[in-house]
Amino acid sequence: MSRRTVVIMANLDKPGAADTGVKLFQTISRAGVECLVDADIAGELGLDAHAVRLPEDAARLDLAVVLGGDGTLLRAARLLAPAGTPLLGVNFGRLGFLTELEPREIEAELPAIISGESKLDERAMVEAAVTLRGGERRVVIALNELTFHKTSYARLVHVEAFVDSSRLASFSGDGLIVATPTGSTAYSLSAGGPIVDPSLSLLVLTPVCPHTLYSRPVVVAPEATIEVRYQENHLAVRESVMTVDGQEVYTLDPHHPITVRRAPVVARLVRRRDWNFFEVLRRKLPEGGLHA
Repeated sequence: MSRRTVVIMANLDKPGAADTGVKLFQTISRAGVECLVDADIAGELGLDAHAVRLPEDAARLDLAVVLGGDGTLLRAARLLAPAGTPLLGVNFGRLGFLTELEPREIEAELPAIISGESKLDERAMVEAAVTLRGGERRVVIALNELTFHKTSYARLVHVEAFVDSSRLASFSGDGLIVATPTGSTAYSLSAGGPIVDPSLSLLVLTPVCPHTLYSRPVVVAPEATIEVRYQENHLAVRESVMTVDGQEVYTLDPHHPITVRRAPVVARLVRRRDWNFFEVLRRKLPEGGLHA
């Protein structure tokens, strides 16, 4: 299906992203496609007249072109996944594991993508229902992972995990990661977790620097409900924290368990027809035995 309304999102701290954003706006508009710009950056690009508020106006969008690194794409996924907006990532970062295009490829590849000659790579997300310090209830989603830890990493954090009401284990260490298959190549991988095919919908529990000889990552079914409980003590009351995709930080009330499950929405990443996860894996993560 052709894209009738496209929005540009960008991290303007990335060198070249601002200039590319302006040129991209002109290119898309000349093609007869309505082009809008995230209101957070429209002023800096001189495109205030075409600003759109996200995620409030996401329902009118057919495509979001995201200029930045993987972090920019993670933010876009949290904003736009509930509306089902497809995301095309253009890599202005270092690794670009989630993004699809390099800046030099935009001119050649964009017309085909706008005309619908691409495929959608649907990625499972994870959801947490938490109680914040102060009592506010909040539901948040993540594309990579949720991490449960303390503000002071010099001290151990003690958490218990339950799967479908059955106690799994207590984890003592720097924290506990609940990762999606997409997040299996991010923080969870660094903490010793498995690499998971992103077409799956399962969740991975990975302890961070566990203080034990035997702690291992655990993979659970996509329908599972995970409950995370902080051990209640004076440090937990002050320092219980959840980090979302390494970007958003929430201070939790440790007296309330956290409910984690697969999110009811997916992130929809635009890919070229010949995209293959394992080719990207070999190219982007060449060390540690993964060589072309």
